[in-house]
Amino acid sequence: MRPLIACCLLLVSSAAAAGDDHVAALTATVQDKVLAWRRDLHQNPELGNREFRTAKLVAAHLRALGLEVKTGIAHTGVVGILKGGKPGPRIALRADMDALPVTEQTGLPFASKVTTNYNGETVGVMHACGHDAHTAILMGVAQALASMRADLPGEVMFIFQPAEEGAPAGETGGAAQMLAEGLFNDFKPEAVFGLHMDSASHAGDVGTRAGPMMAAADTFRIVVKGKQAHGGRPWQGVDPIVAAAAIVTNAQSIVSRRLNITLQPAVLSFGIIKGGNRENIVPEQVELVGTIRSYDAAMRQQLFDELRRVAENTAAAYGASVDAQIPSAEGYPILVNDPALVERVNASLARAAGAEHVKTALLQTASEDFSEYARRVPSVFLRLGAIAPNVDLATAPPNHSPRFVIDEASLPVGVRALLQISLDYLGADQTVKP
Repeated sequence: MRPLIACCLLLVSSAAAAGDDHVAALTATVQDKVLAWRRDLHQNPELGNREFRTAKLVAAHLRALGLEVKTGIAHTGVVGILKGGKPGPRIALRADMDALPVTEQTGLPFASKVTTNYNGETVGVMHACGHDAHTAILMGVAQALASMRADLPGEVMFIFQPAEEGAPAGETGGAAQMLAEGLFNDFKPEAVFGLHMDSASHAGDVGTRAGPMMAAADTFRIVVKGKQAHGGRPWQGVDPIVAAAAIVTNAQSIVSRRLNITLQPAVLSFGIIKGGNRENIVPEQVELVGTIRSYDAAMRQQLFDELRRVAENTAAAYGASVDAQIPSAEGYPILVNDPALVERVNASLARAAGAEHVKTALLQTASEDFSEYARRVPSVFLRLGAIAPNVDLATAPPNHSPRFVIDEASLPVGVRALLQISLDYLGADQTVKP
């Protein structure tokens, strides 16, 4: 364990030379706790809307800091309000708390051994996307800012959100649920900031992107309806399997031939084909389920319209019909970073991490429900490098992998980044020492 801590100390020390001494000193006061929290959370992960232990740990910490704390928002969400000793702006900082139904294979000494029942199966539970780090970093930032409460202008809302990976079947949750329950009713921030561990960049680097950064994610469900018949006499029925196969094939031309992909990229993928239960029976129907990823509202709607048209017309050509639910549920919106705010944030990141470590993040086909905050309040979402410098990014296990491992040297970088952004935005006097 000592070499990891030493690595963190070295990274903070080197960053301090390029950044703000006050922020470096604040980070140093909390970095050991952040490391301990992260390992504890990693060893004790919980799925969305079931983050009971995590929420209890977070709430107890925020109360100990003297913050105003609310719990039970969107089932297990926790919110803390820090009121500075001077007048100033209101901002919000967000971390997500939930883990994934993944059986860990990292071999870490603090690897998760937790199992649970998910969709009727016993599965492992793992922080395979870095939310343990997000939570620990924000707990550290809360402590650092609370330590300078008397000299802090404005107010800070700390949002510890459940179910970013999606609520369990039949439940609501996540950012949309927190907002629906009045998260911003009494405290409307001027800006919201968040971050995410990034398996596509090395520890020490941090980046963002003006405008669209992460895709909207929408699920579609198409039920192709035919007429059941004997497999040896298919002319007596209508074969939904043949029609479904044609729909899958024809839909591939939507992105490649019908969208203006010089504007933004898009993805349309089928993930489930389900139909039939015996080799000699033409089934009654076939179910197709898939995902659409997009970065532009008009293109998103065009994808919906084109897929519906392809499904209906292709099915009709085979004598079948469709029940096309496109989308089948409200998906995550496009995550759009406010361009003017990104410019301010990049200046803060240069101070926190060094200008050479501030990157322009690539477009992500993954989605994030931080987008729910961003479409209501000017926001910036950061990508925090998570991979050890000696690891080839091309071979590093990605987020959601059972072998996903973060370099813990990234933790103090995340603390520094959020602290510098917060203090710069609030207009705090950064000559005051902790």
